[in-house]
Formats: sequence, structure tokens, C-alpha cells
Amino acid sequence: MAPESTGRAGTDTTVVITGSTSGIGRATAVALADAGARIILAVRDVEKGRAVAAALPGVRGFHRVRRLDLARQETIHAFAAETDEQIDILVNNAGVASKDLQRTADGHELQFGTNHLGHFLLTTLLLPRITDRVVTVASQAERMGRLDLTDLDWRRRAYRSGRAYADSKLANLLFTYELDRRLRRSGSPVRALAAHPGLVRTAIYDRPVGERPNVWDRLLPVFGQSAEDGALPSLLAASGDLPGGTFVGPKRMMHMRGGAEVIGSSAQARDPELGAALWAASEQLTAADARR
Repeated sequence: MAPESTGRAGTDTTVVITGSTSGIGRATAVALADAGARIILAVRDVEKGRAVAAALPGVRGFHRVRRLDLARQETIHAFAAETDEQIDILVNNAGVASKDLQRTADGHELQFGTNHLGHFLLTTLLLPRITDRVVTVASQAERMGRLDLTDLDWRRRAYRSGRAYADSKLANLLFTYELDRRLRRSGSPVRALAAHPGLVRTAIYDRPVGERPNVWDRLLPVFGQSAEDGALPSLLAASGDLPGGTFVGPKRMMHMRGGAEVIGSSAQARDPELGAALWAASEQLTAADARR
């Protein structure tokens, strides 16, 4: 499905999209490629990425596939080191949800480490090459987040998977707003925006065989929208004539499905002090990983 406004994401535009072999990421890649953009698929499974790239609109060899595992920060550094071209748009799309406490290769709680820290590091490393905007896929689940800056990796607290996921989505928005504030202060033309896809039928909700379904499993087939519809907020954020610091989500059903429009976020997500504190903590955590 085409974006509502092709805007900047048209011909001669290079777009990096994380997690673009399936779901919303793939739908975003297809729509932007159809608008004429050159896509760099930043993915864990390179072979799967090549199959997706081969099916994207455009001439053969126009799109590229690069390995990136957001749960392994060595691959993020390698990705950035190998990137020597201009990037117009970075779409931080990849995300994970985990029922049990799991950790990244660098020892961070998996959801926070992948959804936030991985994209934080990728963005800050690539920023000198980005010319137009950074779009980060967040969620209205951020309203249930309550970041504990003294225990971001859940080492002291009893683990709550839903809270950890909401915290990672709150971190996505705090990062977006803080990044945009920093870009404005520096006089940069680059913008930072965020997108909430709504309720989407994607693999992030898949459950292991034998696990009992929960309320979301019953609601998803009825109210969940397709990945193509779920990509519309990302596409508007990536291609629309919108200012930095904009949050885009679906239009209907309390911003859970249908189309795309500018939506609001929680007061804590826009808290500049919390945003600056999370930025400082994220810098420390990713720098510590690099020294290992």
C-alpha cells in the first residue's frame, strides 16, 4: 500500500529499515520502494533479506541487504562502519516482545536492549550520514511504562514482561523527542519522528506451541489490521511534511487501526529531564558494551 504522501521518500532517496524481512518492516519497504526509494534492509537473516529485496519494486540490484542484529551490539558497530553512503531516512522498525526474562548478547534485558538500546546505538552511529529524518516505531503501550533508571536491565526487580515491553516503548518515544531537541539545538535539518502501528496481525504476537492463548490472541483476529495497514503511520512519518517531534498513529478505534494521523503521547514521554537522563544512561550502557 502506498504512503499517504510520498514526500521526501521518493526517487533518489536511500532508506535504511531495520527488521524489514516481515510484517510492518517489510510492508514499509515495499511501499517506499514502490515510491522510488532505494532500500537498505538491515536484518538478522541475510538470506531471507535477499529474497525480500529481490521482490521489491525497482530494478534488480537496486536494493541492498546488510546484516544487523540489534541484540548484538558488535553487529551494530560493524553495520555503521561499513556504511559509507548518504542515508536520507532511517526507520527504526525492528522490535521484540518476550514473555520471559531474556538478555541480549551484551547482557541487557532483551526488550529494552533490542527495542531501545540497539536503535539508540544505531542512530547515534549513523547520524552523521543521515540527511532528512529518523523514524522510530514506538507504541501507545508507552503510557503503561514506568522507567526505573536505576535498574533498566531488570537485575533487582521481579521481572514483568508486559511492563518491560511498555518501558521499551516509552524509551523509544523519550529517545525520539530528546533526539529531536538535540537536533534543533544544533541547527540540524534532520528530524526525529515516531510511529505507532496500532493493533497489527504480525509475528510479534505469536505464541509457542502449547501455550495457552490470552485476551490479545482472541482480539487480534477480530480487530487486528494487516501489516500493510499497520505500516501507514510509519509511511506518513517517513514521507509526510511533518515537523520533528511528531508522533503518528492510526485514526480509528482509539488509534488502534485505520489510516494514519498525528496523535498525542503521554506527558512522561515528553519530559525533557527524563529524556536527557535516559540518553545519558543509554550512552553509558552502550559505551560499556563497546569496551568489553
